[in-house]
Amino acid sequence: MKPLIKAFFRTLRLVLGPFMLLAERLNRPRGVVRSAEAQQAVDNQCQRMSLYQYSTCPFCIKVRQHMARLSLPIERRDAQHNATHRADLLAQGGAAKVPCLRIEHTDGKVEWLYESAAIVARLDKQFASA
Repeated sequence: MKPLIKAFFRTLRLVLGPFMLLAERLNRPRGVVRSAEAQQAVDNQCQRMSLYQYSTCPFCIKVRQHMARLSLPIERRDAQHNATHRADLLAQGGAAKVPCLRIEHTDGKVEWLYESAAIVARLDKQFASA
């Protein structure tokens, strides 16, 4: 029964995935406009972040839309099709679950933030007023 359920959801993702990506592209929000200096400061902070994601995951789409709204150039890492990124997520983050935001702090500590709502709240706290 379990393989049948997996096959059903895999097929569902294959059918709905392109439509979800199209909807994301058509509904992309306008980004925040900052001064050149402020945007450069944001860009520098974003260089220490990376988002582990699947392209058609609805929660990942939510986070990517929020990143676009805040004009955040955070590196995206495909944990679905890239075995290295998936292994990093599992080994270092502790779970092969997406979305996951990897944050390198200036003191060298690495934080792995799961859950789309927590990621959005963190991005708002750090960048919404920047």
